[in-house]
Amino acid sequence: MTMFEDRKNAFEAKFRLDQEARFKIGVRRNKLLGLWAAARMGLSSPIAEDYAKEVVAADFDRPGDDDVLEKVLADLTAKGLDVTNIQVREKMTELAGTAREQVIGDLGN
Repeated sequence: MTMFEDRKNAFEAKFRLDQEARFKIGVRRNKLLGLWAAARMGLSSPIAEDYAKEVVAADFDRPGDDDVLEKVLADLTAKGLDVTNIQVREKMTELAGTAREQVIGDLGN
C-alpha cells in the first residue's frame, strides 16, 4: 500500500467511527429524553423503559429531531402537562451533552 492509500483508509475508518458514535449519542439522548418525559408523566419503571424505547424508535420516522420532539411534546400535552416546544428542545440539548459524555465514556472503557 502506498502512503496515500494508508491515509485514505485511516480517514475512512475515522469517519465510520465518528458516524457510529454520533448514532449512539443520538440513541442515548432519545432514551434519556424518553425517561425524562416518562418521569414527568408519572410512569413507573417497566412502563417508563418501554416508553423510552418508543421515543428512540420515533427517531427513525424522519431525518432530524422533529419526529422525536413532536412525539414527546404530544405525549406530554396529552397527559395535561404544560410544556412548550422550547422546553423540550432545551431538554434535548441538555441530554445530548449527557449522552455524549456517557457514550464517550463507554467507548473509552
